[in-house]
Amino acid sequence: MKPETQSDKTADTNESNTRGLPRGVLQVDETLIKRHLDQVVLSTVEQTLNALLEQEAEQLCGAARHERSEHRKDYRAGHYERQYQTKSGEVTLRMPKLRKLPFETAIIERYRRRESSVEEALVEMYLAGVSVRRVEDITEALWGSRVSPSTLSELNQKIAGQIDSWRSRPIEGRHAYVYLDGIWLRRSWGGEVRNVSILVAVGVNAEGYREVLGVEEGTKEDKASWQNFLRRLKERGLQGVKLFISDKCLGLVESLAEFYPEALHQRCAVHFYRNVWSLVPSGKVREVAAMLKAIHASEDRDAARIKAAQVVAKLREMKLPAAAHLVETGIDETLNYYNYPSQHWRSLRTNNPLERLMREIRRRTRAVGAFPDGNSALILVCARLRHIAGSQWGQKRYMDMGHLNDHILQNNRQAA
Repeated sequence: MKPETQSDKTADTNESNTRGLPRGVLQVDETLIKRHLDQVVLSTVEQTLNALLEQEAEQLCGAARHERSEHRKDYRAGHYERQYQTKSGEVTLRMPKLRKLPFETAIIERYRRRESSVEEALVEMYLAGVSVRRVEDITEALWGSRVSPSTLSELNQKIAGQIDSWRSRPIEGRHAYVYLDGIWLRRSWGGEVRNVSILVAVGVNAEGYREVLGVEEGTKEDKASWQNFLRRLKERGLQGVKLFISDKCLGLVESLAEFYPEALHQRCAVHFYRNVWSLVPSGKVREVAAMLKAIHASEDRDAARIKAAQVVAKLREMKLPAAAHLVETGIDETLNYYNYPSQHWRSLRTNNPLERLMREIRRRTRAVGAFPDGNSALILVCARLRHIAGSQWGQKRYMDMGHLNDHILQNNRQAA
């Protein structure tokens, strides 16, 4: 038998690929066509930009190349090549040189290496939470070249002013509920790596939408840091606060009484549970957890207090005096949400709405390690929070504040 050749194999493959198709139908390799179109587009972009540069050089000289004219102001002196990044890929520009006049082009800013749309895309990817390494991979896949981390850092410095303006903007309207929390990050400080806290405030406005109200750097989560943070919020116009929701951070509750004496403080129930569990043997945590959750499942504040007294007695029977004492002395701090509409209880009982944001910040900053300074940490956290606030998170109504208005009217009638 005649041995099978490569051409026979190719023919068999083509025949199997076209089997079952109507006669006369051609197969198209979409990958090859797309690759060819990309090359055509890139070549067209390169030719167009170089043609525009040539026209600018002629206008500066006052005459075309080799043209004799009494209006000529200068002569050509060759060109130099420069790489330029576009959305279609990297192109080679032939930058004209003149003998006397400097060549200043209006098409491409001097020393710019990529078009503004590419820069905007890089910044948006970074602020949306994409890591620097991932941004490098994406730019190589989309535009054929990698963008260095230093270049990306330079681009992000451009938005520092916007971030500062966003952080310092006036707080408009009234915010009945405000969530407070802090996150610890690592930064370089005097040649050492130290912890730095970023304090965050999120409020619910009169229409029921969530807003990021404030982001500040604190040396640590102490009374002085919280005082400075709350003072800034008040100076920027935060008003109408009925309830602050947070963990019992050091100095926070005292600072709230100083700046917003009429507002109540709701201690996060989940954080309170964790404080109690730290005083309970691991084998009994599940049982104690069920007892604590039963307190906050009560129909009103009075019922919750009765249930809490029963839990305290039960803990003493279980030989857990420290846990019993903490529940007895601290449970009232976790029951202030009962003063507000029952439709809002689930959202006011814990600091979970802000905790979820903090987890997203930790996910984004974990890859950074230690920040070079506190300002860089603050900018990244603010940029990420601003991006989240502009997404569905901030565009979806979180609460129906009509329930609060009805609740206030009812209380006023009863008081009258």
